[in-house]
Amino acid sequence: MIHPTRRALLLVAAGFPVALLPALVHPGLWGVWLVVAALTLAAIGADAILALTPGALAASMEVPESLFVGEAGAARVVLSAARGAATVEVLADLHADLDPQPPAELRVRAGEPAALEIALRARRRGRPTVDAIWLRWPGPLGLAARRKRVAIDRAVAVLPNLRPVRAAAFRYFGARELSAGVQVERFLGDGSEFDALREWVPGLDPRAISWKATARHRKLLAQEFRAERNHQVVLALDTGHLMAEPLEGVPRLDHAVTSALLLGYVSLRLGDRVGLYGFDRAARAWTEPQGGLGAFPRLQAASAGLAYSTEETNFTVGLAELSARLRRRSLVVVFTEFVDTVTAELMLENLSRLARRQLVVFVSLRDPGVEGLAGAAARRLGDVYRAVVASELVRERERVLARLRRMGVHCVDAPPAAVSTRLVNRYLDIKRRELIA
Repeated sequence: MIHPTRRALLLVAAGFPVALLPALVHPGLWGVWLVVAALTLAAIGADAILALTPGALAASMEVPESLFVGEAGAARVVLSAARGAATVEVLADLHADLDPQPPAELRVRAGEPAALEIALRARRRGRPTVDAIWLRWPGPLGLAARRKRVAIDRAVAVLPNLRPVRAAAFRYFGARELSAGVQVERFLGDGSEFDALREWVPGLDPRAISWKATARHRKLLAQEFRAERNHQVVLALDTGHLMAEPLEGVPRLDHAVTSALLLGYVSLRLGDRVGLYGFDRAARAWTEPQGGLGAFPRLQAASAGLAYSTEETNFTVGLAELSARLRRRSLVVVFTEFVDTVTAELMLENLSRLARRQLVVFVSLRDPGVEGLAGAAARRLGDVYRAVVASELVRERERVLARLRRMGVHCVDAPPAAVSTRLVNRYLDIKRRELIA
């Protein structure tokens, strides 16, 4: 397709009053306007003819097989010209779940393939597509431009973000301190499960002395204990419509999935059994708690299959179904969201019922934007209104969390950047204090 460029439109707009000047001098000179218009059209037509033809411009695109949600990837576009040269503007036609990208320019010469990268950033899990790329290039005079559409039709698998899990795995279990026992030390001496014997030295608890082992080895030995393993941890993720809302460009559910996978990995490494449960109006996913790192791919696959729901969460059905599936006392980590104290009543009632039999950790994501509005300086009347509403939302949130704590529920309420670390620290504290048993 051929169309005039901005330069051609400016030329016509500037030339129109100039062409009318001779007619103002003498009426018989009105034909000058027709001559100027004909010359302008001829220049545009000549530029279109001299421009690189669509058949002489070839384009291909390399699309990555997968992306992590919220992380930036890149697709590589390669252009080649059979003859001539042109500056080509490239625009990718992307699915709505991929962030739109601005046009990029690339200089192409005959026999010299040129490449550029187009950023791809997924907003949600799924299989969004790269539909096509649009190419537009002007002629040598810059008055006419040609356009070409190249179909791509490639799907990209958008997976839960595992980069924080890998980073935490290295931090908790791959550091040099681990081989020296520093990371494990926080569990020694505080639990009830026997770990090892060590020679008694002043400063150790005399009650830890094993007199039988002392008599057998003929030296004073003390017992070391560690936190009990083989506990059951269930990651319960709410997939209702509130969890589909974006927070810092990524749905709340995907933030929750990342934190859940991190906690699952740490729990498996520390000897616990981990399962996953998804629910909204009804139960959507369930994986039986299993131990060992071999269970982590099952958790990853189950979390990747959690769909974004438009249903309102039914806590009565969802948590009752979960309670019926648990045959022993477990640590249940509930990832969910609420708006205010009124809409949270049913959630509070069912969490209270679940906490009577299980140890419950409640995880919610705090919106930094709301807190920023609550504490922002007001310069206009509208700023005052926004600050009042935001402050009320913050207070409502604190009331709900306070009620949960009074019920004996452990609460983790933090921004997306900090929720994973706080959740793991809370889990380690629960392990150290042996609250699950």
